[in-house]
Amino acid sequence: MATLQRTEHEGEVVWLGHVPAGGTLRAQPVERLELGFDGVAGGRHAGETRPACSRVRDLYPRDTEIRNVRQLTLLSEKELARIAAAMGEDGLDPALLGASVVLRGIPDFTHVPPSSRLQSASGTTLTIDMENLPCVLPGREIEAERPGRGAAFKPAAEGRRGVTAWVERPGALVLGDRLRLFIPAQRAWNP
Repeated sequence: MATLQRTEHEGEVVWLGHVPAGGTLRAQPVERLELGFDGVAGGRHAGETRPACSRVRDLYPRDTEIRNVRQLTLLSEKELARIAAAMGEDGLDPALLGASVVLRGIPDFTHVPPSSRLQSASGTTLTIDMENLPCVLPGREIEAERPGRGAAFKPAAEGRRGVTAWVERPGALVLGDRLRLFIPAQRAWNP
């Protein structure tokens, strides 16, 4: 039996972004992402390794070199709209959240199981690491565009911020690609 099971769920790529290294969290919209084993070349989160951050503070001291499983930020179009609504906004530009990929069509996307895979027809495959908890960095980008609105992001994004992912099989993603969801064949943990 396969460890990863194909589901009937597909996500359509409706937005792609590149967050350049050395700058802010703000992404630049693109029509195509070339993904290598290190993620997006020249990207803020590219690399085989990365310094430990607050996500893993109970495991490692800050800046400890660890494997980079946080190469990409994936969001759901529907969850993005819910964040905007909770903030009292008509919409929210995914560039302000440092998004790499925005998908349409996978329900409860932020809560798909860790180690799930998203695979395009060409074979490009992303492995989901974990839920991307809301932080203050997108709020700063929102505040720069909409003064007085940035602080509303973090509470509005709770449970809707998408996931982080890493490249398991390199290739390109383009707008309109469909990514099939594969989930681990594993029961929920029950300690």
